[in-house]
Amino acid sequence: MSKKYRVGVVGATGVVGQEIIKILEARKFPVQLLRCFASERSLGQTVEFNGQRIDVEVLSQETLTDLDFALFSAGSSISKEYCPIAAERGIVCIDNTSHFRMEEGIPLVVPEVNKDALKNHNNIIANPNCSTAQMMVVLKPILDAVGIKRVVVSTYQSVSGAGSSAIKELEDQSRANLSGQELAPKAFSAPIAFNVIPQIDVFLDNGYTKEEIKMINETKKILGSDDIKVTATTVRVPVFVSHSEAINIETQQYLSADDARKLLANTPGVKVVDDPEKLKYPTPRDAAGKDDVLVGRIRQDVSIDNGIELWCVGDNLRKGAALNAVQIAELIISKYSNSINI
Repeated sequence: MSKKYRVGVVGATGVVGQEIIKILEARKFPVQLLRCFASERSLGQTVEFNGQRIDVEVLSQETLTDLDFALFSAGSSISKEYCPIAAERGIVCIDNTSHFRMEEGIPLVVPEVNKDALKNHNNIIANPNCSTAQMMVVLKPILDAVGIKRVVVSTYQSVSGAGSSAIKELEDQSRANLSGQELAPKAFSAPIAFNVIPQIDVFLDNGYTKEEIKMINETKKILGSDDIKVTATTVRVPVFVSHSEAINIETQQYLSADDARKLLANTPGVKVVDDPEKLKYPTPRDAAGKDDVLVGRIRQDVSIDNGIELWCVGDNLRKGAALNAVQIAELIISKYSNSINI
Protein backbone atom coordinates (compact mmCIF):
# COMPACT_ATOMS: atom_id res chain seq x y z
CA MET A 1 0.00 0.00 0.00
CA SER A 2 2.69 2.53 -1.05
CA LYS A 3 0.20 4.78 -2.80
CA LYS A 4 -1.85 7.08 -0.58
CA TYR A 5 -5.49 8.06 -0.86
CA ARG A 6 -7.82 10.94 -0.09
CA VAL A 7 -10.39 9.69 2.41
CA GLY A 8 -13.59 11.30 3.63
CA VAL A 9 -15.53 10.19 6.71
CA VAL A 10 -19.17 11.23 6.59
CA GLY A 11 -20.67 11.30 10.07
CA ALA A 12 -17.22 11.81 11.58
CA THR A 13 -18.46 13.02 14.97
CA GLY A 14 -20.81 10.07 15.52
CA VAL A 15 -20.00 6.86 17.36
CA VAL A 16 -19.19 4.83 14.23
CA GLY A 17 -17.46 7.73 12.47
CA GLN A 18 -15.11 8.22 15.40
CA GLU A 19 -14.35 4.50 15.39
CA ILE A 20 -13.58 4.60 11.65
CA ILE A 21 -11.01 7.34 12.23
CA LYS A 22 -9.36 5.37 15.05
CA ILE A 23 -9.19 2.25 12.89
CA LEU A 24 -7.77 4.11 9.88
CA GLU A 25 -4.97 5.31 12.15
CA ALA A 26 -4.41 2.01 13.98
CA ARG A 27 -4.27 -0.04 10.77
CA LYS A 28 -2.02 2.54 9.09
CA PHE A 29 -4.40 2.96 6.18
CA PRO A 30 -2.53 4.85 3.41
CA VAL A 31 -4.16 8.24 3.94
CA GLN A 32 -2.84 11.16 1.97
CA LEU A 33 -5.63 13.46 3.16
CA LEU A 34 -8.41 12.87 5.69
CA ARG A 35 -11.52 15.03 5.55
CA CYS A 36 -14.23 14.81 8.19
CA PHE A 37 -17.84 15.67 7.39
CA ALA A 38 -20.84 16.15 9.63
CA SER A 39 -23.94 18.30 9.97
CA GLU A 40 -23.97 22.00 10.87
CA ARG A 41 -24.39 21.00 14.54
CA SER A 42 -20.78 19.81 14.52
CA LEU A 43 -19.34 22.93 12.90
CA GLY A 44 -16.38 24.16 14.95
CA GLN A 45 -15.47 20.70 16.23
CA THR A 46 -12.17 19.03 15.42
CA VAL A 47 -11.16 15.39 15.09
CA GLU A 48 -7.74 13.97 15.96
CA PHE A 49 -5.92 11.82 13.41
CA ASN A 50 -2.24 10.87 13.43
CA GLY A 51 -1.43 13.57 15.97
CA GLN A 52 -3.17 16.35 14.07
CA ARG A 53 -6.45 18.15 14.64
CA ILE A 54 -8.74 18.16 11.61
CA ASP A 55 -11.59 20.66 11.31
CA VAL A 56 -15.02 19.15 10.74
CA GLU A 57 -16.63 20.30 7.49
CA VAL A 58 -20.34 20.64 6.83
CA LEU A 59 -21.41 18.04 4.28
CA SER A 60 -22.78 19.48 1.04
CA GLN A 61 -22.67 18.83 -2.68
CA GLU A 62 -19.95 21.46 -2.91
CA THR A 63 -17.70 20.00 -0.19
CA LEU A 64 -18.06 16.32 -1.13
CA THR A 65 -15.40 16.33 -3.81
CA ASP A 66 -11.70 15.60 -4.47
CA LEU A 67 -11.76 12.24 -2.65
CA ASP A 68 -10.90 8.65 -3.50
CA PHE A 69 -12.95 7.03 -0.73
CA ALA A 70 -15.94 8.21 1.30
CA LEU A 71 -17.00 6.15 4.31
CA PHE A 72 -20.60 6.96 5.25
CA SER A 73 -22.15 6.54 8.71
CA ALA A 74 -24.49 9.51 8.99
CA GLY A 75 -27.87 7.85 8.50
CA SER A 76 -29.80 6.41 5.57
CA SER A 77 -31.22 9.71 4.32
CA ILE A 78 -27.73 11.20 4.02
CA SER A 79 -26.42 8.14 2.19
CA LYS A 80 -29.43 8.14 -0.11
CA GLU A 81 -28.77 11.75 -1.10
CA TYR A 82 -24.99 11.90 -1.22
CA CYS A 83 -23.65 8.45 -2.17
CA PRO A 84 -24.92 8.66 -5.77
CA ILE A 85 -23.43 12.15 -6.12
CA ALA A 86 -20.06 11.01 -4.80
CA ALA A 87 -20.11 7.83 -6.89
CA GLU A 88 -20.82 9.85 -10.02
CA ARG A 89 -17.71 11.90 -9.19
CA GLY A 90 -15.58 8.74 -9.08
CA ILE A 91 -15.47 8.46 -5.30
CA VAL A 92 -15.73 4.92 -3.90
CA CYS A 93 -18.50 5.05 -1.28
CA ILE A 94 -18.64 2.48 1.53
CA ASP A 95 -21.98 2.88 3.25
CA ASN A 96 -22.69 1.76 6.81
CA THR A 97 -26.42 2.46 6.63
CA SER A 98 -29.18 0.13 5.50
CA HIS A 99 -30.17 2.16 2.45
CA PHE A 100 -28.29 0.30 -0.31
CA ARG A 101 -27.91 -3.15 1.26
CA MET A 102 -30.64 -4.95 -0.64
CA GLU A 103 -30.47 -2.88 -3.81
CA GLU A 104 -29.83 -4.89 -6.95
CA GLY A 105 -26.30 -4.39 -8.28
CA ILE A 106 -24.93 -2.99 -5.00
CA PRO A 107 -22.51 -5.44 -3.35
CA LEU A 108 -23.14 -6.21 0.32
CA VAL A 109 -19.76 -7.29 1.63
CA VAL A 110 -18.04 -8.98 4.54
CA PRO A 111 -14.43 -9.30 3.30
CA GLU A 112 -13.78 -12.69 4.92
CA VAL A 113 -16.95 -14.08 3.35
CA ASN A 114 -17.73 -12.68 -0.12
CA LYS A 115 -14.88 -10.42 -1.23
CA ASP A 116 -15.43 -11.36 -4.89
CA ALA A 117 -18.64 -9.30 -4.80
CA LEU A 118 -16.36 -6.23 -4.98
CA LYS A 119 -15.32 -6.94 -8.57
CA ASN A 120 -18.19 -4.86 -9.96
CA HIS A 121 -19.05 -2.25 -7.36
CA ASN A 122 -19.84 0.86 -9.46
CA ASN A 123 -18.46 3.02 -6.63
CA ILE A 124 -21.09 2.10 -4.00
CA ILE A 125 -20.56 -0.78 -1.57
CA ALA A 126 -22.91 -1.56 1.31
CA ASN A 127 -21.79 -2.61 4.78
CA PRO A 128 -24.15 -5.13 6.41
CA ASN A 129 -26.13 -4.75 9.59
CA CYS A 130 -23.85 -5.03 12.63
CA SER A 131 -25.42 -8.29 13.84
CA THR A 132 -25.38 -9.79 10.35
CA ALA A 133 -21.68 -9.01 9.85
CA GLN A 134 -20.45 -10.91 12.89
CA MET A 135 -22.74 -13.87 12.15
CA MET A 136 -21.44 -14.16 8.58
CA VAL A 137 -17.83 -14.87 9.55
CA VAL A 138 -19.11 -17.72 11.73
CA LEU A 139 -21.59 -19.22 9.24
CA LYS A 140 -19.40 -19.10 6.13
CA PRO A 141 -16.89 -21.85 7.06
CA ILE A 142 -19.73 -24.11 8.20
CA LEU A 143 -21.63 -23.47 4.97
CA ASP A 144 -18.55 -24.34 2.91
CA ALA A 145 -17.82 -27.50 4.92
CA VAL A 146 -21.22 -29.16 5.34
CA GLY A 147 -23.90 -26.86 3.94
CA ILE A 148 -26.61 -25.07 5.91
CA LYS A 149 -30.35 -25.74 5.81
CA ARG A 150 -31.60 -23.38 8.52
CA VAL A 151 -30.39 -20.73 10.94
CA VAL A 152 -32.21 -19.58 14.07
CA VAL A 153 -30.55 -16.59 15.72
CA SER A 154 -31.37 -14.56 18.81
CA THR A 155 -29.34 -11.39 19.28
CA TYR A 156 -28.55 -9.45 22.43
CA GLN A 157 -27.50 -6.05 21.10
CA SER A 158 -25.70 -3.30 22.95
CA VAL A 159 -26.99 0.25 23.15
CA SER A 160 -24.09 1.68 21.11
CA GLY A 161 -25.81 0.21 18.08
CA ALA A 162 -28.44 2.92 18.55
CA GLY A 163 -25.92 5.78 18.75
CA SER A 164 -24.51 8.19 21.30
CA SER A 165 -27.91 9.24 22.68
CA ALA A 166 -28.64 5.62 23.57
CA ILE A 167 -25.29 5.26 25.34
CA LYS A 168 -26.06 8.35 27.40
CA GLU A 169 -29.56 7.07 28.18
CA LEU A 170 -28.17 3.84 29.64
CA GLU A 171 -25.65 5.82 31.71
CA ASP A 172 -28.25 8.27 33.00
CA GLN A 173 -30.92 5.66 33.72
CA SER A 174 -28.43 3.43 35.54
CA ARG A 175 -27.37 6.27 37.83
CA ALA A 176 -30.98 7.30 38.42
CA ASN A 177 -32.12 3.75 39.22
CA LEU A 178 -29.28 3.23 41.67
CA SER A 179 -30.36 6.45 43.38
CA GLY A 180 -33.95 5.27 43.62
CA GLN A 181 -35.17 7.48 40.78
CA GLU A 182 -36.73 6.82 37.39
CA LEU A 183 -35.94 8.50 34.06
CA ALA A 184 -38.41 8.25 31.20
CA PRO A 185 -37.04 6.53 28.09
CA LYS A 186 -36.27 8.63 25.03
CA ALA A 187 -33.99 6.51 22.83
CA PHE A 188 -35.97 3.30 23.40
CA SER A 189 -39.58 2.21 23.86
CA ALA A 190 -38.95 1.20 27.48
CA PRO A 191 -36.28 1.84 30.13
CA ILE A 192 -33.04 0.09 29.12
CA ALA A 193 -31.18 0.16 32.45
CA PHE A 194 -31.55 -3.18 34.28
CA ASN A 195 -33.91 -4.32 31.54
CA VAL A 196 -34.07 -5.99 28.13
CA ILE A 197 -36.24 -4.82 25.24
CA PRO A 198 -37.39 -7.40 22.65
CA GLN A 199 -37.64 -4.82 19.89
CA ILE A 200 -35.03 -3.25 17.60
CA ASP A 201 -36.43 -0.97 14.87
CA VAL A 202 -40.12 -0.82 13.97
CA PHE A 203 -42.59 -3.69 13.82
CA LEU A 204 -43.78 -4.93 10.44
CA ASP A 205 -47.13 -6.45 9.48
CA ASN A 206 -45.80 -10.01 9.85
CA GLY A 207 -44.84 -9.46 13.50
CA TYR A 208 -41.11 -9.29 12.86
CA THR A 209 -39.15 -6.11 13.43
CA LYS A 210 -37.32 -4.39 10.61
CA GLU A 211 -34.00 -5.35 12.24
CA GLU A 212 -34.95 -9.03 12.17
CA ILE A 213 -35.93 -8.89 8.50
CA LYS A 214 -32.64 -7.11 7.74
CA MET A 215 -30.71 -10.03 9.23
CA ILE A 216 -32.77 -12.58 7.30
CA ASN A 217 -32.44 -10.88 3.90
CA GLU A 218 -28.82 -9.79 4.30
CA THR A 219 -27.73 -13.30 5.31
CA LYS A 220 -29.14 -14.75 2.11
CA LYS A 221 -27.58 -12.04 -0.07
CA ILE A 222 -24.10 -12.28 1.47
CA LEU A 223 -24.03 -16.08 1.47
CA GLY A 224 -25.48 -16.13 -2.04
CA SER A 225 -28.32 -18.53 -1.29
CA ASP A 226 -32.09 -18.08 -1.07
CA ASP A 227 -32.38 -21.74 -0.04
CA ILE A 228 -31.07 -21.18 3.51
CA LYS A 229 -33.96 -20.68 5.90
CA VAL A 230 -33.29 -17.91 8.44
CA THR A 231 -35.29 -16.55 11.34
CA ALA A 232 -34.23 -14.00 13.93
CA THR A 233 -35.25 -12.39 17.20
CA THR A 234 -33.37 -9.20 18.06
CA VAL A 235 -33.20 -7.90 21.62
CA ARG A 236 -31.66 -4.72 23.07
CA VAL A 237 -29.74 -5.30 26.31
CA PRO A 238 -28.15 -2.92 28.86
CA VAL A 239 -24.59 -3.35 27.57
CA PHE A 240 -22.58 -0.44 26.19
CA VAL A 241 -20.53 -2.18 23.47
CA SER A 242 -20.61 -5.58 21.71
CA HIS A 243 -23.47 -7.63 20.36
CA SER A 244 -24.02 -11.24 21.44
CA GLU A 245 -25.81 -13.93 19.45
CA ALA A 246 -27.14 -17.39 20.22
CA ILE A 247 -27.12 -19.23 16.89
CA ASN A 248 -28.69 -22.58 16.06
CA ILE A 249 -27.49 -24.01 12.74
CA GLU A 250 -29.10 -26.98 11.02
CA THR A 251 -26.56 -28.35 8.56
CA GLN A 252 -26.95 -30.38 5.37
CA GLN A 253 -24.41 -32.95 6.59
CA TYR A 254 -23.30 -34.03 10.03
CA LEU A 255 -20.71 -31.85 11.77
CA SER A 256 -19.46 -32.76 15.23
CA ALA A 257 -18.93 -30.09 17.86
CA ASP A 258 -15.19 -30.88 17.88
CA ASP A 259 -14.94 -30.49 14.12
CA ALA A 260 -16.93 -27.24 14.27
CA ARG A 261 -14.54 -25.98 16.93
CA LYS A 262 -11.49 -26.84 14.77
CA LEU A 263 -13.11 -25.33 11.69
CA LEU A 264 -13.84 -22.04 13.42
CA ALA A 265 -10.44 -21.91 15.11
CA ASN A 266 -8.86 -21.81 11.64
CA THR A 267 -11.20 -19.14 10.29
CA PRO A 268 -9.81 -15.61 9.73
CA GLY A 269 -11.60 -13.04 11.88
CA VAL A 270 -12.79 -15.64 14.41
CA LYS A 271 -11.34 -16.58 17.79
CA VAL A 272 -12.66 -19.62 19.63
CA VAL A 273 -13.08 -19.16 23.38
CA ASP A 274 -14.68 -22.41 24.44
CA ASP A 275 -13.66 -24.33 27.56
CA PRO A 276 -16.75 -25.04 29.70
CA GLU A 277 -14.75 -26.94 32.33
CA LYS A 278 -12.83 -23.74 33.07
CA LEU A 279 -15.93 -21.56 32.55
CA LYS A 280 -14.34 -20.00 29.47
CA TYR A 281 -16.75 -18.46 26.97
CA PRO A 282 -16.97 -15.04 25.32
CA THR A 283 -18.76 -12.09 26.88
CA PRO A 284 -19.43 -8.59 25.54
CA ARG A 285 -16.64 -7.16 27.70
CA ASP A 286 -14.19 -9.64 26.18
CA ALA A 287 -15.05 -8.56 22.64
CA ALA A 288 -15.09 -4.77 23.18
CA GLY A 289 -12.22 -3.16 21.32
CA LYS A 290 -11.29 -6.40 19.53
CA ASP A 291 -11.36 -7.08 15.80
CA ASP A 292 -12.15 -10.81 16.00
CA VAL A 293 -15.59 -12.30 16.51
CA LEU A 294 -15.38 -14.50 19.62
CA VAL A 295 -17.15 -17.87 19.55
CA GLY A 296 -17.93 -20.33 22.35
CA ARG A 297 -20.58 -22.68 23.81
CA ILE A 298 -20.10 -24.85 20.69
CA ARG A 299 -22.19 -28.02 21.06
CA GLN A 300 -24.42 -30.49 19.25
CA ASP A 301 -28.10 -29.69 19.01
CA VAL A 302 -29.68 -32.71 20.71
CA SER A 303 -33.08 -32.08 19.08
CA ILE A 304 -32.05 -32.81 15.46
CA ASP A 305 -29.59 -35.09 13.64
CA ASN A 306 -27.46 -32.39 12.02
CA GLY A 307 -27.32 -29.34 14.24
CA ILE A 308 -24.80 -27.08 15.97
CA GLU A 309 -25.47 -24.56 18.71
CA LEU A 310 -23.02 -21.74 19.43
CA TRP A 311 -22.64 -18.33 21.02
CA CYS A 312 -20.76 -15.50 19.33
CA VAL A 313 -19.84 -12.00 20.47
CA GLY A 314 -18.41 -9.12 18.46
CA ASP A 315 -17.69 -5.43 18.89
CA ASN A 316 -20.57 -3.90 16.94
CA LEU A 317 -18.70 -0.64 16.36
CA ARG A 318 -15.72 -2.46 14.87
CA LYS A 319 -16.50 -5.66 12.93
CA GLY A 320 -20.15 -4.67 12.93
CA ALA A 321 -19.45 -1.32 11.29
CA ALA A 322 -16.18 0.64 11.20
CA LEU A 323 -13.66 -2.19 10.86
CA ASN A 324 -15.64 -3.94 8.13
CA ALA A 325 -15.84 -0.67 6.18
CA VAL A 326 -12.09 -0.08 6.42
CA GLN A 327 -11.39 -3.71 5.48
CA ILE A 328 -13.48 -3.22 2.34
CA ALA A 329 -11.42 -0.15 1.41
CA GLU A 330 -8.19 -2.09 2.05
CA LEU A 331 -9.41 -4.94 -0.13
CA ILE A 332 -10.30 -2.60 -2.98
CA ILE A 333 -6.80 -1.12 -2.85
CA SER A 334 -5.02 -4.48 -2.69
CA LYS A 335 -7.11 -6.45 -5.21
CA TYR A 336 -9.30 -4.09 -7.20
CA SER A 337 -7.32 -0.85 -7.39
CA ASN A 338 -8.06 -0.63 -11.11
CA SER A 339 -11.68 0.04 -10.10
CA ILE A 340 -10.70 3.26 -8.31
CA ASN A 341 -11.18 6.23 -10.61
CA ILE A 342 -8.04 8.20 -9.74
